[in-house]
Amino acid sequence: MSRIPNQQHELPVAPETLSSMLARMLPAGADDGDLYIEQGTSESLALEEGRVKHISASSHQGLGARVIRGEAAGHAYTDRLEPEALMEAARAARAIAGGEQPRAPVAIHAAGAAPRLYQQDDPALHVPLTARKDMLERLDRLARSIDTRVRQVFASIASSFSDIHIIRMDGTHIHDARPLVRLNISVVVEENGKRETGSAGGGGRFPLERLLAGDEAERLVREAVRLAVLNLDAREAPAGSMPVVLGPGWPGILLHEAIGHGLEGDFNRKGTSVFSEKMGKRVAAPGITVVDDGSIAERRGSLSVDDEGTQSQRTVLIEDGILTGYLLDRQNARLLGMQPTGNGRRESYAHPVLPRMTNTFMLAGKDRPEDILTSLERGIYAVNFGGGQVDITSGKFVFTTSEAYYVEGGRIQYPVKGATLIGSGHEVLQKVSMIGNDLQLDPGVGTCGKGGQSVPVGVGLPTIRIDELTIGGTQA
Repeated sequence: MSRIPNQQHELPVAPETLSSMLARMLPAGADDGDLYIEQGTSESLALEEGRVKHISASSHQGLGARVIRGEAAGHAYTDRLEPEALMEAARAARAIAGGEQPRAPVAIHAAGAAPRLYQQDDPALHVPLTARKDMLERLDRLARSIDTRVRQVFASIASSFSDIHIIRMDGTHIHDARPLVRLNISVVVEENGKRETGSAGGGGRFPLERLLAGDEAERLVREAVRLAVLNLDAREAPAGSMPVVLGPGWPGILLHEAIGHGLEGDFNRKGTSVFSEKMGKRVAAPGITVVDDGSIAERRGSLSVDDEGTQSQRTVLIEDGILTGYLLDRQNARLLGMQPTGNGRRESYAHPVLPRMTNTFMLAGKDRPEDILTSLERGIYAVNFGGGQVDITSGKFVFTTSEAYYVEGGRIQYPVKGATLIGSGHEVLQKVSMIGNDLQLDPGVGTCGKGGQSVPVGVGLPTIRIDELTIGGTQA
């Protein structure tokens, strides 16, 4: 597989051609528009039954052309970078959006460099496939040595690299090169005919060598085995309304799904979010501050610039319980009379821009985690989550836990399985009574879906107590 040149990151299309495209596609009355050029590679290896059985490698390239007028947006794309194909994409984007006479050509010129949050090279450039294969096989042996009840091990390691050029309607040229790596481990244990599964993973925007050289991979294996063995002894979860304590880190996925999507600009501009028309009003209990921060170095959800070329930033969405901000791309920011927040994202050149989250988390409070747990007279302590779904209009959600415990008298009694948390995001925010001082971000495994697009994201949470939440379980 051919790799993208790492040193120059040169424009793969002549500036004169790009200037002509902008002139042809942008009518005089256009509010905004851009060209998004992407060249990408990806590689993955997957192990099962003790050996690597699947290896894949791919590359792609293309250009997306976009014209915005009012609430309308015309988007066209091509996977060919020859002038004829590019001009056809420009004409198509213009036809979708409509408009008057074309603008005069503009000169393509470089923008000031945004702070780089990650390396600008292919993360797997210096790690041969044989080294990745050997690591996966070593992790398989380690998992089986930890516990004799391990029956199956599934492990995968993936890397990708995207070289991106954004040309705005005024000719400004913005460049970003994005690495991404991820390691996943899943094990199946069996005892007396009963089988359970445990999974763990991690990653981010850093070199693949980091996953191979340190002890992180071994830690993930031990965590996956621990969770699988724990579930062997888990009892059926109780059902009913009761207090719930959420552990730090990955349980922030509940915050992401049940609250974060409702704070995205398009839903609020259209009035379809439960948070619409509530700017400056109390939407959460005092002490709750929620931020979206795409500027954290090497995090999975971070971006030096978003997919419109806006520099990533830290956006306070809820401050001490008061709604203070939305997540905005350029179009929705303009229509709302606000400033873009660097949250315009797209899966690839073939997809339109949508306002999306990056790394979304609740800030730490002052309570000690142990005090939060001992405050539970009877309830559930949820440490890890599996799947879930949310209705953005109403904020209602359903989440299934993958690691949870029944607590009575302030002490953990036993692990439970099948616990489902059911509630409404904005109502849950009002019922948070204790916030831990132990904020953690997730290990780097989040992927968010919206509008048929998937993008990498991060979540985070301190330990929190929710005074009342409906638990769906099988035990009365």
